Amino acid sequence: MATHTHKKRKVEPIQYQMAADLPAPVQGPTAKEKKYDRQLRLWGATGQTALENSHVLLINSGSGAVGVETLKNLILPGIGDFTIQESTVVTEEHLGVNFFLEEEDVGRYRAERTCALLNELNPDVRGHAITEPIETFLSSPDALKPYTLILVTAPIRPEHLSKIAAHAASALVPLFYIHSVGYYSHFSLQLPPVYPIVDTHPSPESTTDLRLLRPWPELLQFAEAQTQGLESMAADDHGHIPYIAIILHFLEVWKKEHDGQAPRNYKEKSAFRDMVSAAARRDTPEGGEENFDEAVAAVLKSLNPPEPSSAVKELFKEPECKDVKRESASFWIIANAVAHFYAKHGVIPVPGSVPDMKARSADYIELQNIYKMKARNDVAKVLQSVRDLEQSLQRETKIEEKDVEAFCKNAAHIRLVRGRPIHVVQAGQTIQWGDRAKALAQSVTFEDSLLPLHIAFLAYDSFTSSHGNDGFAWSTDPKSDNQEMSVIANKILDDLIQEAGITVEEEEDSSVKRTLGFHVHELCRAGGGELINIASLTAGLVSQEAIKVITEQYIPVDNTCLFDGVRSKTEVVRV
Repeated sequence: MATHTHKKRKVEPIQYQMAADLPAPVQGPTAKEKKYDRQLRLWGATGQTALENSHVLLINSGSGAVGVETLKNLILPGIGDFTIQESTVVTEEHLGVNFFLEEEDVGRYRAERTCALLNELNPDVRGHAITEPIETFLSSPDALKPYTLILVTAPIRPEHLSKIAAHAASALVPLFYIHSVGYYSHFSLQLPPVYPIVDTHPSPESTTDLRLLRPWPELLQFAEAQTQGLESMAADDHGHIPYIAIILHFLEVWKKEHDGQAPRNYKEKSAFRDMVSAAARRDTPEGGEENFDEAVAAVLKSLNPPEPSSAVKELFKEPECKDVKRESASFWIIANAVAHFYAKHGVIPVPGSVPDMKARSADYIELQNIYKMKARNDVAKVLQSVRDLEQSLQRETKIEEKDVEAFCKNAAHIRLVRGRPIHVVQAGQTIQWGDRAKALAQSVTFEDSLLPLHIAFLAYDSFTSSHGNDGFAWSTDPKSDNQEMSVIANKILDDLIQEAGITVEEEEDSSVKRTLGFHVHELCRAGGGELINIASLTAGLVSQEAIKVITEQYIPVDNTCLFDGVRSKTEVVRV
């Protein structure tokens, strides 16, 4: 019988690590990140920081509901500070349309009472109230300096609105002018004359830029390696070729048969698509191959020259972009560098993202890295141009690399908005319509558009400014008010038609004036009062646009938004 000798195993002592030697524990989201989780997904940490650094001023008047509801929608996501300026004393009428007032507030300053209740919504936000009359408030030259966004609710004296608008224009501070009267509402947004937006958040479908018609060597080498021996390839390998490699492979085949030209029109692209589809193996358990299906689906949208949009090309032609100076904003320095990149290479920088697709993980990661490396190389070239510009212009502060990277990533979807001043209506004065408004009048059917509602609100401003109404002190004779405001509205309409050079048939003119008259009637019937549901809906629209402006993300309204609560219709017009 065989015997086995067992050696006594030496037991090693357990080695305990000191706490200092242990890796740092995985950190979960902070309380703040949990609190603002949903919105951080929308505008990210940079957007949230911009919100927290903002100070919003509300110059409130009238019933006061739409302004306070707008602030509520900005306080909840976490603006830094807000200030309410108004000298109104709470009356019983205010209680019916303002959720941020209580019965015991009657006789007290509305700014203080609404501020107190708004402060309860979010402890991260600091609220302030100014109860001095607007005349004395605006008399100080520095009254409006602390604020990064200004909200003004109607009615307001035109001289006060003009002063606020002038400050906003000179200080490059966005300004919202808001009406909420009965079933109708309106707001106009005055942005700085030059308002560029880098992070426009385009739809994912429009951000894919694979450069299949302008591939670089590393991408071609990847495609060649993936499709080598395609016909004799094992079934599992054949079914996992990334569709980008499939398209690039068959593009080379197509070019050999078409004098080196890629498919250029729909007919040729359809034929190319049939070529790719015919190469798929049909003897699989699924009756086809998912990766080839992806390639077929991507042909029409991927085989397009990588041309920047007309908006981006126009941006490169802007005088601020072509002639940068030492004091130019960082945006224009980077735009100039990207324009030089486009002039030299015929394309804008690669964004570097790759869509999901059927592929092995290792192959997909390799493909991702190829695109990311190309994007980094493009950013490096643009960054070098930026540094050269900074040196030649003798700029003291260097532009951060992350700003250049963000611009290059979003270069295909950069938007430049040219802000326009809001209409300040002086009683008895003819409104000076701009070219945009004239073009709008020429292009719309008055009956179908809400342009007559905009004219009705302009007449409303003229009427209230001439009577000194505060939103409640309307005439006891609504019929008289209606007649007077109708005369003003028809005069504004006639002036616009004349300036725009429109020929309006008598029947059409009567129809438009009936529509305008109905809007005027409804505004007069409301007597300057607000309906809380319309005010809340309008506040949602305004606060959404305010967040876009504060975070400098997404594309804001340009520049007037109208809501018709009778027909439940919203329209944006550029006037």
